Amino acid sequence: MNNSLANWWRSHQFNEAVKSQNNRLAQQLLKQIENSGAKLSWQQKLFKERLQLEKLLHKKNDRIKEAERHLEELEMQLSFGQLDDSLARIDQLTLFPDPKFIEHISKSFKLIDCDESMIQCTGIDDKTFSNFEQHLAGFIKNEFNKLNREKNNIDYLLEQAIDDIQKLKEGQDPKYNFELSPHVYLIRYFLDNVYCTYLAWFLIYKAGLLPTKVNILDIAAGPGTVAYGLGLLLQSSSDFFSMPPMHISYYSLEQQKAFQYRGLQFWRQYMEPQAMNAYFRFDTSSIFDGKNQSQRLPQKFFDFIVISHCFFNDEERREKSLLIYKDIFTNSLNDSGYALLIIQDKKLLIPYNVRRVDDCQHELSVVRQFVDELGLNLVWYKYLNSIGSRTSHPNFGKFARENLPVQKFISPLFRQHLKLPYEPHYGLDDYVILAKK
Repeated sequence: MNNSLANWWRSHQFNEAVKSQNNRLAQQLLKQIENSGAKLSWQQKLFKERLQLEKLLHKKNDRIKEAERHLEELEMQLSFGQLDDSLARIDQLTLFPDPKFIEHISKSFKLIDCDESMIQCTGIDDKTFSNFEQHLAGFIKNEFNKLNREKNNIDYLLEQAIDDIQKLKEGQDPKYNFELSPHVYLIRYFLDNVYCTYLAWFLIYKAGLLPTKVNILDIAAGPGTVAYGLGLLLQSSSDFFSMPPMHISYYSLEQQKAFQYRGLQFWRQYMEPQAMNAYFRFDTSSIFDGKNQSQRLPQKFFDFIVISHCFFNDEERREKSLLIYKDIFTNSLNDSGYALLIIQDKKLLIPYNVRRVDDCQHELSVVRQFVDELGLNLVWYKYLNSIGSRTSHPNFGKFARENLPVQKFISPLFRQHLKLPYEPHYGLDDYVILAKK
């Protein structure tokens, strides 16, 4: 085919591509026409000019978005930091571990060091948790009373949420996106997870690592379990020492807006009256929202980035999430900050084909491998466990009835709404892992 005929054919194809709005093909053909040395038609010149303008506009938009992102980051840091003289003075201070308070918590929770890394826990600080649980039960009752007045299909909505959250027991990942998912979670798992995060913060406090001004990123935060655990720990310390000025900046990254909303409602009813100096920021988005999730977060800003019980059963989602977590740690954890990882024993061990056995060295190697995959270095870890063994208990129900504290105010709601024929108890089988970059 001679050049004239080839150029005519390319021009014809170009015109058809433009008519059908196949811009990608039109760009390819335009490049071929230019490379052939043929003179561009008026239509081809207009198309080329449009491409150049679009390119300039994209660059401008990218600069605007980057400027907006940077401005938002600065505004958040200012609002988080509250850069006044009083907070500047406490910026580098940590809470000094009080021996009497540590002894009280150890006795109340019946903490027993089974070995170097495992702690058995069968008790609770009744004064703190009984009051907290009673108010939580009242909050949930009021929510259901409102729902019963407003909706005719409450039983169906409840069944949807229960079936979804039940997937956890089946080794699957719930969606948590049903209307009553927050209510079911508050009844079934909230207290256990607050109980666990309370002890995680206690271990950090005991190690002298809890700042008086602390910036926290909570990934997959749910209703703010991590914030409640820290808030209750600080509340329960009031009988033992005078708390210095505290400032908690809490960033909730959570896909389900309803969880954030319910968590904030209860916080305002129960925690704010305790004169808790906490600033909340809510980011309602999924960790899987694009490759640049970490770019939306403040850079080198957080003292603690916490992932509590958000490790997936699905292998593909787990691998993808670990890469995203690693990116967030790299970009958003400050140079002296810590990653706090709370993960149930099965979710830690099963991906590495490890069964629960009383082998501390094998356990340590799994924890190190897990931390390494996140681009972190292990500081320490503790396995918080109710039965005092790494192997399963032959009759856990009987053990719980005889040894573990009952969730006495939630129990009636547990039976009424979840239709489960037993009382819920506070229990643990979680790894608390502290790591650094």
